[in-house]
Amino acid sequence: MKKHEINVAVVGVGSMGKNHARVYSEIANLIAVADINEKQGKEVAERLGVMWYKDYHDLLNMNIDAVSIAVPTKYHYTVAKDFIDHGKHVLVEKPLCLDMEEAENLVSLAKSAGIVLAVGFIERHNPVVRFVKEGLRNKKLGKIISASSRRVSSFPSRIRDVGVILDLAVHDIDIMRYLVGSDVVSVYTVGGRNGESAYETHASITLKFRNGVVGYVEANWLTPMKVRKLWLTCTQNYVEIDYIKQSVRVSEARVMEHDSMDLFRVPFEYNIREFSLKKEEPLKNELHDFLGAIEEKRRPLVSGEDAVKTMAVAFSAIESLNTGEVVEIDSRT
Repeated sequence: MKKHEINVAVVGVGSMGKNHARVYSEIANLIAVADINEKQGKEVAERLGVMWYKDYHDLLNMNIDAVSIAVPTKYHYTVAKDFIDHGKHVLVEKPLCLDMEEAENLVSLAKSAGIVLAVGFIERHNPVVRFVKEGLRNKKLGKIISASSRRVSSFPSRIRDVGVILDLAVHDIDIMRYLVGSDVVSVYTVGGRNGESAYETHASITLKFRNGVVGYVEANWLTPMKVRKLWLTCTQNYVEIDYIKQSVRVSEARVMEHDSMDLFRVPFEYNIREFSLKKEEPLKNELHDFLGAIEEKRRPLVSGEDAVKTMAVAFSAIESLNTGEVVEIDSRT
């Protein structure tokens, strides 16, 4: 992919932000990073040969075209609004905001200003998702009947202001919305929190889509290993996606002739295809898409409007967890 002649900066160079800075230094003109943590900020800036600023306000009037915002979620709205008000294109790490009204306001502000607002749902940019989306689009896999995902790992020290639904499950809500191609109309969640966490640490979420597809999302911070997988039951195939390995397994089977009085020995003919895709860094794909959207004056793969719909589902999942009730969300999407 080409290098973009776009001046960029990163606000917040913690776990994700430092990687945004690294990738930008490879594919665009990284001008500066900002972080209130001097040690953290200077370390990244010195490694990449750019300026560090303690206060992101110092970047607002600089010759910068676009910025990635990777600060704690509670600051997303204020920081993003400041850059939009100063005519800078913005990519905000997920979740977009902690409040639906703030998220919708950012979308409105960006639209009015002609600003590209992208949101960091990184799994959309995983090559396995592109592969499966194309298979569904050209009808090689059939239509989705149901979807099930598992996104589990041990507790992350970097998370402070959201629970497992807004940190992990939101990725799978977004991917299911994207692949199913239909709005979620109701949500039911069970789960809870372990230890001294202020937020939920495990959740199992059932999604009902307008077109009849059912989705099941399992997420937790309690499993001593990292799993990132999705399974799709389709009318023609059974599809297994491994986000980490970037591999896809597509399976189908048919029953062969058999003795109806001996169901113990029913023969099946299996057709299983394994696809190990060319390894791509999803974050690099995401940032290429963001910068490309700026250059081509188009919507990014994950727009602000798209993120608002995913957030409505995620917040409804939290509401369902807290109330124990099914939450209808037709009016919110």
